[in-house]
Amino acid sequence: MNDAQQPHTGTIPPEEFHRVQQSEEFGRLKKVFRSFAFPMTVVFLAWYLAYVFSSIFAKDLMMTQVFGNVSVGFLFGIAQFVSTFLITWLYIRHMNKKVDPIAEGLRADLEGTVR
Repeated sequence: MNDAQQPHTGTIPPEEFHRVQQSEEFGRLKKVFRSFAFPMTVVFLAWYLAYVFSSIFAKDLMMTQVFGNVSVGFLFGIAQFVSTFLITWLYIRHMNKKVDPIAEGLRADLEGTVR
């Protein structure tokens, strides 16, 4: 095992966590995470509520047959699953490209203070 894979047996002093928490890098980490998580949460909730409220208040629209026995409501429901997978993929990509490199730097900094 190389150094990156070996578990550390020491402890990190609490003041080091406080130091990192107050650092500019940690603030950047939170900002980068929130810049994706909050807007995407709002978009998803709006999309989900549009489906729910359409099912309640626009029944005629939701029951409209598109082809065969497939209705607008059915397609809307399937789109909910597709959008969930899309958001998950976008989240993973964002974390891997933007958040994880910052977090790894902070982790390395903290692990360098192990006693």
